[in-house]
Amino acid sequence: MAWENATTNLYNHAAMQKHISNISCPQEFLGTFYQNMGRKMWQVNTMILTNAILAGVIVVIGAYAQKYRHHPLARFIFLGATTLFLPIISYVVSTIGTNNNDYISEDKDGLSPSAATCHGGFHQYSVVSWAFLVQIVVVNTSVIVAVDDREGRNKGPPIRLFVQGIWTLYLGISTMGPITNNMWPLHLELMLFTIFCAKIVLKYFAFEKARRSLAFGRNPRLIFGYMKQLQRQEASQLGEPLAGEDAPPPLLVMGEEGLQVEKQPHGYVCRDVSGTTLINNTGLVTVDKVWQLDDKLPKSRPQLKDICLSFALFKLLRCRFARYELANAGSIKTMNFFWSLLLKDREHARVFGVITDELSFVQDYYFSSLPVSYSRYWLPIVNVSISLLSIGYCLVAASFIIKGLRFDWKPKYEHQMRCDFWCTERDLLSIKKNKEFGFFLFDDVPLFFLLALVVIAEVRYIASYIFSNWTKVALICHHINHATLQQCSPHMQKWFGLLLKCKCELLKHWDEKIGQSSILVVHPRTTPLLVLRRVLGLPELDRSVKIPEAVKVCIIRTVRSYYSSEHQLSNGTESLRRSRGERFLWACSSSGTSDTILTWHIATCILEVRHPYRHDFWPESDNKINATHLSRYCAYLMAWSPELLPDDEEWSSSLYAIVKKDVKCALTPLAGCTGGGSLSPEAEYERVTQLLMRANSKNRVLNSGMVLGNQLVELMLIEGEERAWRVLAEFWSEMILYIASSDNVRGHLEAIARGGELITLLWALLTHAGITSRPGTASGDAGAV
Repeated sequence: MAWENATTNLYNHAAMQKHISNISCPQEFLGTFYQNMGRKMWQVNTMILTNAILAGVIVVIGAYAQKYRHHPLARFIFLGATTLFLPIISYVVSTIGTNNNDYISEDKDGLSPSAATCHGGFHQYSVVSWAFLVQIVVVNTSVIVAVDDREGRNKGPPIRLFVQGIWTLYLGISTMGPITNNMWPLHLELMLFTIFCAKIVLKYFAFEKARRSLAFGRNPRLIFGYMKQLQRQEASQLGEPLAGEDAPPPLLVMGEEGLQVEKQPHGYVCRDVSGTTLINNTGLVTVDKVWQLDDKLPKSRPQLKDICLSFALFKLLRCRFARYELANAGSIKTMNFFWSLLLKDREHARVFGVITDELSFVQDYYFSSLPVSYSRYWLPIVNVSISLLSIGYCLVAASFIIKGLRFDWKPKYEHQMRCDFWCTERDLLSIKKNKEFGFFLFDDVPLFFLLALVVIAEVRYIASYIFSNWTKVALICHHINHATLQQCSPHMQKWFGLLLKCKCELLKHWDEKIGQSSILVVHPRTTPLLVLRRVLGLPELDRSVKIPEAVKVCIIRTVRSYYSSEHQLSNGTESLRRSRGERFLWACSSSGTSDTILTWHIATCILEVRHPYRHDFWPESDNKINATHLSRYCAYLMAWSPELLPDDEEWSSSLYAIVKKDVKCALTPLAGCTGGGSLSPEAEYERVTQLLMRANSKNRVLNSGMVLGNQLVELMLIEGEERAWRVLAEFWSEMILYIASSDNVRGHLEAIARGGELITLLWALLTHAGITSRPGTASGDAGAV
């Protein structure tokens, strides 16, 4: 009997299994389920592709184009990308999360329900990895600034990044689902999170150390007090014989942490400044000590001295940004030394190089996180080590993706979503069936390219330490403070010299280019970019060109001439008197500098129409090169950076736009002329002047420019072309120095953030030469900041 019951149960079980295997889900359920999941996957993949673009924008702008982050459009795009990136990640992860895709459907009677559950598998890991990789790059490129209270506000590591990192880790852990049995995705996410945390904690530590440091956050107060004490020392030594004017002053370079200071109402005062005690302070490096390296090295290395001089001048310039007043560029000896450098023949390139490096220190300090990492000597080494770990992780992950693409993924990784579903019939549950949705390439291809971008970004980050001027200064000062290094083998000194010579073009702060714009364009170009600018109503930028050496020579020569003649800079009148151009003084009598600039710019353009650049005649006159390049550069400043000019910004911009519009209307007949290039310069000059006269413009600036241009052409016909270009070259070299000598500290700091301008370089140069304001301004004469 028992045997019969067992046989019956076995038969019933087999029959039930057969019946279960024959249970099929309703087509209505399957159709609706497939449609819903297909639509959801298309939404997810659309968001994934959008986020891939946003990730690329964040990495590229953050790591490779930091100076463009200060342009309004680039800043808007970068801010939008960083704002949208993490919410999209959260949406994607939650959409394909373990418990968010359960699906239940019942028939009309509610007797035969159907159910499905889905999970994302490897898809979730790749999406969360995106977020961590982008956050690592953002930490690298975040701006961290430790400044004096008078310079502005300190900027520490963004706390929101740390919060976003924790949220990303939560997303990764909470959506692991069934693959939690395989712990390697979780371990990989924890590795990324550890790298991210290590970077941000290290940044915070460096910021706190730099903020309290005399060499960083509190440095302007120390430098101000130190320079005041040097001035008092110089005053007490007036009766003693002076050293040569080219003897380097004891400007502070590095090692301030070892100084004993006390707080005073106007800054810090060094306790041991009496006599030579401070100069011989252990660990303190000054410019005169750097100059003494020539006696200890077998071969003189000017680049060592120049980079340290740039660093010392950078510290003086920080005092100006902090609104500390330093008369005579800090001290008489400092100003005399700087002038001795300016007055040396054929040293124009060296002078420009020193100031360029100085401004690179400024840009690094206020607009990156690099300088605070030097608050402790070991911090750069640790930063580089963490970046190497990040690179190693990316390379391993990329090789894993390549291997999967080449040899096919395992079945559980070749889709984005896997769904299991069951159906019921008369209280019987069907056999589990599954369906896969999505394609793994939507995850892996963007992740692969993001890994490649992050590797390049980390390599660039490491290079920013290796090739940094900050590293070079630190090595030089370490070399000076350790006598054993100064007596090392010639082989070691050779490697030391090679390291200091290393430069990376990709890391250059300023490419030594100047913008070129023109009011009077006879034959306007029609490139797509120019057409787009005209459609958008933007000012036209003809091109950017590298500063010719002739322009550098001319500017330095003009600075020397004012030092030797003891004249003040003017808006061009002094240069006209020197070049016997008194007949043109009327063109400098305008009430505003912008009027004078446009008047002389139009005149320069007219003379250039009469004597254009000729490809069959080379080389061109240096005076012509100087006049045309500086004229177009001043026009560019009016169009693109009017805040750097003496006049009101809105006034300068509107004046430029009005004159530009009048000239464009007057020269409209030339726009459709196809044979303009075949006209001789004389005929083209006559045609342009006739069109400008026929326009009968009521604009005083345009009319003055026409009159001045015709007078210059007459001068050329009487005394020769070179004579006219010489008058213009000397005028423009004085004008650019005149508008550069100002107390517009904020405007020049913003220009440095955008990558730098020639006028900002000249502003810094004149600051160290003791010229800190224009004649007649409220700031007084040269010397007061």
